[in-house]
Amino acid sequence: MRVPVACLAIALINAVATLQPAAAQSPAAVSDSGTPLTLHCGRVFDARSGQVLGPHTLLVRNGRIEQVISGGNADVLGVESVDLRDRTCSPGWTDLHVHMASQSSPQSYSEGFRLDPVDFAYRSVGYARKTLMAGFTSVRDLGGEVAPHLRDAINQGLVEGPRIWAAGKSIATTGGHADPTNGYNDALSHLIGPPGPTEGVINSLDDARQAVRQRYKDGSDVIKITATGGVLSYAKSGDAPQFTVDEVRAVVDTANDYGYRVAAHAHGEEGMYRAVAGGVTSIEHGTYMSDRVMKLMKEKGTWYVPTVYAGRFVADKARIDGYFPDVVRPKAARIGALIQDTAGKAYRNGVKIAFGTDMGVGPHGDNAREFVYMVEAGIPAAVALQSATIRAAEVLGVDDQGELAPGMRADVIAMPGNPVENIETVMAVDFVMKDGVVYRKP
Repeated sequence: MRVPVACLAIALINAVATLQPAAAQSPAAVSDSGTPLTLHCGRVFDARSGQVLGPHTLLVRNGRIEQVISGGNADVLGVESVDLRDRTCSPGWTDLHVHMASQSSPQSYSEGFRLDPVDFAYRSVGYARKTLMAGFTSVRDLGGEVAPHLRDAINQGLVEGPRIWAAGKSIATTGGHADPTNGYNDALSHLIGPPGPTEGVINSLDDARQAVRQRYKDGSDVIKITATGGVLSYAKSGDAPQFTVDEVRAVVDTANDYGYRVAAHAHGEEGMYRAVAGGVTSIEHGTYMSDRVMKLMKEKGTWYVPTVYAGRFVADKARIDGYFPDVVRPKAARIGALIQDTAGKAYRNGVKIAFGTDMGVGPHGDNAREFVYMVEAGIPAAVALQSATIRAAEVLGVDDQGELAPGMRADVIAMPGNPVENIETVMAVDFVMKDGVVYRKP
């Protein structure tokens, strides 16, 4: 079901009103007025080298980093400053796989029938702010009709949140992971009718092209396909292939016409291989990734976004009676537990890895725990941090964020301690700047 724009606008505007007391205390400082702001950092994470360097001073003006001065000169221009000398500064992080309009709970499956789009829009406002305050200044929302509208509200300054690349409705095949009518009874199915490309469901090459063009019409920034079954969809298989290679190619070729990149949800080996062969930019989850798939990914330069957090979360919740429907529970127990091992294996085999959590499965604002899980999987802390900074920018195809350098967006976060030496430090972010605006400071 597509979200009515008018309803969403009302929801978001009303949500802003409810947040005004908190918003009155932030942003704490603004540099986009032309007045420079100086950040004195005790250490900086250099995303290019993956090293933590010593003291540096960042001069921010008009939403951009104007100067980066080694040595931490405390007297630069005598402008307004923020003292972060006992902290490590880093480029703002990017989570490449979130769902901003929802959050998993035992009620998730019934809420789709009981709640209105405005309810999900209200919720997304709080989720967006939690994500930003955790240090994530950018996200890629891979599926949800709320996200393009939330993106616009954030860009207009109506609500606080990360910069959003929104996929809008994911593209599936009939009965596939993103078929919006999975689990409907006969009466509802006959009333609604079979979903088609407008609703993101395809069964031919023409359908594939039409679905991408509809996402363009809806204002999406990126395309997502569900190349295999999924864990949380109301369907039996979590890994069966659900697109042909030709269907994937039709999506990718049409997406290229509009300057879109394509992300592919994939758990099963065959569907994953087809998605990579068809030219997608990234594989999401990748649970049953084989040597054959990894070899092709390296040949084609395909990115892997593991979402270890989501795997751990659903495997844990599968142990709780009643948390998931019976058709979902065995998939969550079986598939979720494997993703962390796959991430470690992919890293050791030289697959390019970028950061994503599938947050919305787990609680928004806890995104940084993915770093901890990546390190547990055998990925070095520096590589994990790069995956959410400079590497995430490469996946998005942008060249003005992901590192602390002159001319880059002034997306800066800070935390006590050294995250390369102690990855748990990522859970203690207490300074957040996006586009030169300070939203949180110690």
